[in-house]
Amino acid sequence: MDHFAPGALRPNTVLNRELEVVSDNKGRWNLPDHRRRSFHTLDQWSRYTIGLRSHSTMVLEKRADLRIGDLEPVRRMTTSPWFSAMVVLHGPHILHECYAADFGPDRLHSIQSITKTMMNLIIGGLLRTGRIALDRRIGDYLPAIGSGYANATVQAVLEMNVDNDYMQDFADPNTGYYAFEDAMGWRLPEAGCAESTIREFLLGIRSADPINRTGRVQYKDANTDVLGWLAERVSGRLLRAHLADIVDAAGLEHRLVIATDRNGVPVMDGGGCMTARDLARYGSLFARRGIGVDGQQVGCADFIARCLTGGTGWSSPSDSQRYASHIETDGRWLSHGGYCGQYLMIDTKTGLVGVYFSVVEDKDGICDDHFTAIYDMFVGIGGLFA
Repeated sequence: MDHFAPGALRPNTVLNRELEVVSDNKGRWNLPDHRRRSFHTLDQWSRYTIGLRSHSTMVLEKRADLRIGDLEPVRRMTTSPWFSAMVVLHGPHILHECYAADFGPDRLHSIQSITKTMMNLIIGGLLRTGRIALDRRIGDYLPAIGSGYANATVQAVLEMNVDNDYMQDFADPNTGYYAFEDAMGWRLPEAGCAESTIREFLLGIRSADPINRTGRVQYKDANTDVLGWLAERVSGRLLRAHLADIVDAAGLEHRLVIATDRNGVPVMDGGGCMTARDLARYGSLFARRGIGVDGQQVGCADFIARCLTGGTGWSSPSDSQRYASHIETDGRWLSHGGYCGQYLMIDTKTGLVGVYFSVVEDKDGICDDHFTAIYDMFVGIGGLFA
């Protein structure tokens, strides 16, 4: 045998196919014919992740309410080709549960922007302990932040009420969101370019005047990650420690998996993955105003309650649907949707929690009628218990 030369045995490589940028400036994972599998396996293909398990699990008991399955909107929404999973929970009782043939109760699903609601609990906890003030400027806490956020108040960022040059339009291949994906580890950087990080990206956002003068929500993923950075700075604790508190308080059965950038900073704007039952357990935290299964408080009860009467309107100042401190509300329900069709809803009057997972498989993953149908379905279910 000839003398061994290690360099001669260098293996061939191929690009990570899910993260490869293809048509319309989208990663392959987000193309319509790849999207469903990608949302069912984000915890596997995302380049960097962390996983967190709860100290103890909130025990659930099946107590089927057959009225729910008999509702026409429920039958329609659970037979949609986009459907993945649905759970209706009241306290520890599973009133309704069903899954698509290619999904199941032990499978993690991307929850996308529902992840943002965790910032409501984290910021609420810092407010409860006097670490922050909502009327202070972001720059007071993060002196290095760029002009896109330096003069915006914490409250404005919480309510998606900031104007800057970060734009989020999934139908526009040149939108700032797709550049942000590089920093989140959800796409490969262009050849010859170094991989960015979340906070490097945030530093580059600019604004001559961050005051939103439109009177309606300006929804920006970057806002959430600015709040995450602020939370670490004022608390002296990593975001993963705050998330561990939430996981323990919710009593999750399986892992919360959340994507991170290459520095290990969690993608708080949409990187979470959970089972449907665990998302319902998590939603129950809001029904209990942040009281965990172990009796410990996460978030702030008063802060959660104030969400029902505050916020910025989605389409106008008088809109009944408002965005209030990183959660949506109509004055009774607390809710949040996720890109391509996930939804979490909490009825603050009855404690009912609804979870719906789906994957919209049209060109851009956006279907307002689909979200409206999910919302109306859960409001109809809530009517059974009014």
